[in-house]
Amino acid sequence: MSEFINNYSAKRQELLKDIIRSLHEGESFENARAKFKEHFEDVTTQEISQMEQALIKEGMTINEVQRLCDVHAAVFEGAISDIHQIKGPKETPGHPIQVFLAENEQIETLIKEEIEPYLELKGKQDQLMLRVGLDRLAEIHNHYARKEYLFFPNLEKKGIDAPPKVMWAVDDEVRAEIKSLQQQLSNINLDEVKIKKDMNAVILKIRDMIFKENNILMPLLIETLSFFDWVLVDSSSDEIGYFLEKPKASWKKAESDETVEEEHITGEVKFDAGSLSPEVLNQLLNTLPLDMTFVDHEGHVKYFTQGKERIFDRPKTIIGRHVNMCHPPQSVHVVEEIVESFKSGEKDNEDFWIRMKDMFVYIRYFAVRSKNGEYLGTLEVTQNIKPIVELEGEKRLVSK
Repeated sequence: MSEFINNYSAKRQELLKDIIRSLHEGESFENARAKFKEHFEDVTTQEISQMEQALIKEGMTINEVQRLCDVHAAVFEGAISDIHQIKGPKETPGHPIQVFLAENEQIETLIKEEIEPYLELKGKQDQLMLRVGLDRLAEIHNHYARKEYLFFPNLEKKGIDAPPKVMWAVDDEVRAEIKSLQQQLSNINLDEVKIKKDMNAVILKIRDMIFKENNILMPLLIETLSFFDWVLVDSSSDEIGYFLEKPKASWKKAESDETVEEEHITGEVKFDAGSLSPEVLNQLLNTLPLDMTFVDHEGHVKYFTQGKERIFDRPKTIIGRHVNMCHPPQSVHVVEEIVESFKSGEKDNEDFWIRMKDMFVYIRYFAVRSKNGEYLGTLEVTQNIKPIVELEGEKRLVSK
């Protein structure tokens, strides 16, 4: 029986891929739509996701999938069987799904009420109102950023990476086009024809993305993410921000009847965000282009990094030694004053910089405190900043 189901699923996948390949080879939308209706009564969001991933793995570029992904959605429109399966989260005030869907309604309302009525640019008032609406629409960045940094990683951890890559590429296009329109509307000499054309193009992309988010991405998230995943998404949402305003309702871990047990990975050190094995943590700290030394609340050296290029000598024998014994007598009183100012709460950091040999050394001291403000110790960070202060011009990660 399972073999029959697997064969049936594989056959459906091949048919779906054939239809999409034909689109990319130039076949008309009408013919592709007819083929789909001939072989399928419906299709699930999971099947669409698997199909896109398979095409990319077989060599179709992400850009190519992205180029026609709006047409893909149109081919399947009305036949996605699990569109209406978003029930619980959609109806739960403050749940990340409910918030996201509500934002899509806000985006659509903003386009209809604050942008489209002024697209004719009949005077300065229209130009001003269009610019105001566009500036508000630019906050779609927060909407997309939550999707990219909170939703997508959870899908990717489950092996679903094609839809996120395709959607993210379109998101970036929307951001860039909105920015371009803002610049156009700031010019004294407006090209009204171009502005109207570009605005309509970005509105179409946004609306197509709303359809895909509502009808493909949301059901996929509901099917894939666990309750604990949603707790992490919810707890990180405020940090990224929202479209125009923060939700009035709040969905909190404490308000749920469900008990969440955090995932513990054996042998790893757990942090506020993520966990690392001791080996990775040690090597990560030693890879930093700076030296760090930690002195506990009693003044004893507990730890220091061992990077490739050290500024000050730190033999392992100083571990456990009192910090007063690690400095020349003429500078001990300065160290003591810094530590006392940290303990009393008078200061949180102190900086020094010196010329040493061919280096420009930046020395920084930080008070390390618990979440309750209790003094835990002092962190010393030293770095040769000469290569940094000598930087000129720009070197961008992404060239224009």
